[in-house]
Amino acid sequence: MNDSSPHPHYDDYRRHVDELVAAALAAADPESAVLRHLSRKGNMLQIGHAPGGHLIDLDRSSVYLVSTGKAAVPMARAALKVLGTRLAGGVIITKESNRDWLAETRGWPVEVLLGGHPLTNEASLKSTQAAVDMLAKAGPEDIVLCLISGGTSALLSQPMLSLKDFRKLINLLLKSGCTINELNTVRRSLDRIKAGGLARAAYPAAVYSLILSDVIGNPLADIGSGPTVIQQADPVAEVVSILGRYDIARQMEREEWQRLSDALKQAQFARSGPEPGVHNMLVGDVRQAATATLVRAIQLGFIGQLLTSHMEGEAKVVGRLAGAIARDAPPGYCYVLGGETTVTIRGQGKGGRNLETALSAALSLHGQQRTVVISFATDGEDGPTPAAGALVTGETVALAQSRNLNARLYLDNNDSYTFFAGLDSAIKGRVPPHLIVTGPTGTNLNDVLIILTYAQD
Repeated sequence: MNDSSPHPHYDDYRRHVDELVAAALAAADPESAVLRHLSRKGNMLQIGHAPGGHLIDLDRSSVYLVSTGKAAVPMARAALKVLGTRLAGGVIITKESNRDWLAETRGWPVEVLLGGHPLTNEASLKSTQAAVDMLAKAGPEDIVLCLISGGTSALLSQPMLSLKDFRKLINLLLKSGCTINELNTVRRSLDRIKAGGLARAAYPAAVYSLILSDVIGNPLADIGSGPTVIQQADPVAEVVSILGRYDIARQMEREEWQRLSDALKQAQFARSGPEPGVHNMLVGDVRQAATATLVRAIQLGFIGQLLTSHMEGEAKVVGRLAGAIARDAPPGYCYVLGGETTVTIRGQGKGGRNLETALSAALSLHGQQRTVVISFATDGEDGPTPAAGALVTGETVALAQSRNLNARLYLDNNDSYTFFAGLDSAIKGRVPPHLIVTGPTGTNLNDVLIILTYAQD
């Protein structure tokens, strides 16, 4: 059914937002992504698109499954649909906050384990060791099917530092405003299971990895810190440069820094031994989610354009830019951007990169009529909040002022969630809510930013 309208009405903006978010999340569905690249006919398993791809004779090869990340359970669900009883063993590692999956997975022929995110914890280490122990059973005729999604860097980990030191280092970097590429460069250099460590643990079995990207540009070595991407250690000079760029040494005790320095020196020699055959395949990224958003916007009657799938930068700056683009956009347009911003935390508030982007956009958009900016995370979790993101209009700041909420002060304190939650509570039933709440989606393909402009009715 075609429900497009030649003139989308501003009064319907919240419905439009909900439909666009739903379209993005449907395109990011991890189960569908795996099923597009995994199929079976009789005893023959095909990995990759047909024709071509890789054909595996299940009568000759046993299959071991490792599925990790925020999408670990739905990706594994797809694999089990294809493999059925032809699975020799499996380990799923997902976030501790995803305990809702446990009821569904009860009875699956795999071990379902939990780990910490965004910081590695003791459960992450134990779960990772369980996966390594299982892989030791795989022989030269066997294959290991790895399903990798965002969150794997924290969930799948064997750090070369003590857990306490490693957590402090990663936490400092998370707060620093560094990019995910920089963060994962440091992680790879200090973790045995990354940079191909999982694939090495599978030797002599061959490894086939289906990967959902949560990193802009899809560099495979950065997605989950590349557990199946064979690499030598990153140069120590590059890691030290990143740590220096964000003044990490000054924030650590002298003894902690010395232990870190020693670990970096040892890391140069930690990856040795025979290398397995590895086949890494990308099965989904943010461009798919952004494109689906654009298609739905056109169906709703907007003139649509995908501006980029490589959006990055400080959330406050991207928000200001989104507001500026919205001010210049003609009526009836939808602009879509995909990517991921960063936040340099200087305040004491509660928020996330999408909420901060939206709040910054609200200030930039102040007074602009019939315009909406939306920023949300496809995993449904923006920072330590229950929201995926938020929408703002040209009236948001004035509406907040009428409720004694100063948007600028909240933004400066990195307190965007508190701002939007307080505003929505104050206007409940009178104005559509600003917060976008989807709950954990079981996927992670970066973030989507949408700009909508409306004509006069």
